[in-house]
Amino acid sequence: MQSRRKRRLVLIGVPSLALGLVLTGGWSLRLGLGAREQLEATRDALLRLRDPGSAAAALADARWHAAEARRLTGGPVWWLLTHAPLVGDAAETTRGLAVAADDLTGALSRVQQAGAPFLSAGSLSAGDLRRTLTALGALAPVLDGAATRLDAVRSDLARTPARTGVPTLDRARATVLNEVDRLRGWAGAGADAAALLPPMLGRDGPRRYFLAFETNAESRGTGGLVGAFGILKADGGRVSVTRLSANTGMAASAKPVVDHGQGFASRYGRGATTTLSVSNLSPHFPYAATTWTGLWRRQTGQELDGAIATDPVGLSYILGAIGPVKLPGGETVTAGNVVDLTERVAYARYPDPVERKKYLIRIAAAVSEALTGSVREPARLLPAFSRMVSEHRLRVWSRVEDEQRRLAATPLGGVLPEQRGPYAGLVVNNSAGTKLDYYLDRSLTYELGPCRPDGQRTSRVRIRLTNDAPRGPLPTYVTDRLDDPEHPHAAGSNLLWVSVYGSVGAKASAVRLDGRPVGFYAEYERSHPVFSVMLEFAPRQSRTLELDLLEPFTAAPPVIPVQPLVRPQHTVIERDDRGCPGS
Repeated sequence: MQSRRKRRLVLIGVPSLALGLVLTGGWSLRLGLGAREQLEATRDALLRLRDPGSAAAALADARWHAAEARRLTGGPVWWLLTHAPLVGDAAETTRGLAVAADDLTGALSRVQQAGAPFLSAGSLSAGDLRRTLTALGALAPVLDGAATRLDAVRSDLARTPARTGVPTLDRARATVLNEVDRLRGWAGAGADAAALLPPMLGRDGPRRYFLAFETNAESRGTGGLVGAFGILKADGGRVSVTRLSANTGMAASAKPVVDHGQGFASRYGRGATTTLSVSNLSPHFPYAATTWTGLWRRQTGQELDGAIATDPVGLSYILGAIGPVKLPGGETVTAGNVVDLTERVAYARYPDPVERKKYLIRIAAAVSEALTGSVREPARLLPAFSRMVSEHRLRVWSRVEDEQRRLAATPLGGVLPEQRGPYAGLVVNNSAGTKLDYYLDRSLTYELGPCRPDGQRTSRVRIRLTNDAPRGPLPTYVTDRLDDPEHPHAAGSNLLWVSVYGSVGAKASAVRLDGRPVGFYAEYERSHPVFSVMLEFAPRQSRTLELDLLEPFTAAPPVIPVQPLVRPQHTVIERDDRGCPGS
């Protein structure tokens, strides 16, 4: 009889209707149907938020329907349903969804009202953000409150039954939990931005930042070689970019400009703190940022307030929001061609490196000028910058300790974290001086194996790298092997310093290259073991690196940071939690 009733619930597919059918009261049926209808209406209204033009009205509708769903599931009749046999779990979870929807839409409504002055602006000048800084000052506490509210929403909903016997309800609960997690991350990031931007954009006095444009056709730990740089100035919300220069405009220092410790010096060498071209070999962005500002101080005597880095892919997202820009001479640079122009075409078009660097500076200047000009639809910049941050194509460091502490806890900070937990990070540094990483394909599979009685677990990290350089001729500047100019190499061959950052406390029991044991060396950086090999690649060659690891078990979710190169990394996580606590 019990299984028959459960099948009946599944066939009906709507828990609120089923709850009514198994009880004798018609009033309970009406309540259940009403709650279902209000939750569905809430969902439909929230889907309309994707259209910025109707977002305010859609959110108001969602808010009203969610409040109704909460009211319908909040009385004594519903309380009795939650304690009834067979249907109690479904009633409790339905009530939890209604409360979550009401609290969630309430938090979003408060954020929408506080952010309306910015989002509804007909145009915005990124060069003069004084009004925006005022709006952000009012928005910061609202976003902090929303993040706190969403934490509570998730905690309350997570306590409701996950397996109610009604698959549609169980899936709805899981979907809402995932969505609350996503919104919590968004609110937290927004709160950080709203708190950080006013002082960092000069609300309390002028600020100056080293602005690095990384060329990830030649890979470096933070992304790519610094191909050009400038100084971003901010004063009272007025923003400008000056002193744009190719990387040749920064002379090497005779002495290190910063001390990152003996471990850093041993791994990366003296040049990493004296020379711009190898200043960002480490994936830990604050190392690069403090080196850049130190080099600038040594060269000019000026102390900068921080550093910012982006790359051509990030510029493409900005151009997607602000529209194309024209260079002197009439060439149009768009979201669709800026990466190709800066990381492939420029090398073929300008054999003379000096002319090529001038061309890249013209592009950087045009984008900077357009961004600090008038932006007609400022709301379109939000998803562009959000995507840059999520892909680590925008990184920021501040000399002010309180600001840096907050930045370090966000993706903007580009920090190599020191906390324990499953971790597998692939970092490649071009060691040949080529520009062939434009064609580099990467995949990483992280297999978390079963746990052992001693609290350790076996894991495997599998890396596959492909040098997808085309068969046709390439400019010699792209293919020249500066690491070994005295010996012949096939045009398009490459040499990469490949490093795998493991979990804190992990040890490698075996390393294989293309299925065969290979020598490697192990070092440490910010508590992480780092297993490294130098890999030679012929044109069109793929190589597979496998590491067998023994790492401490923790319940923390796996972290797989992705180095921001031209082509995305394909990442797969596989887990086998047999024998692990809580499994």
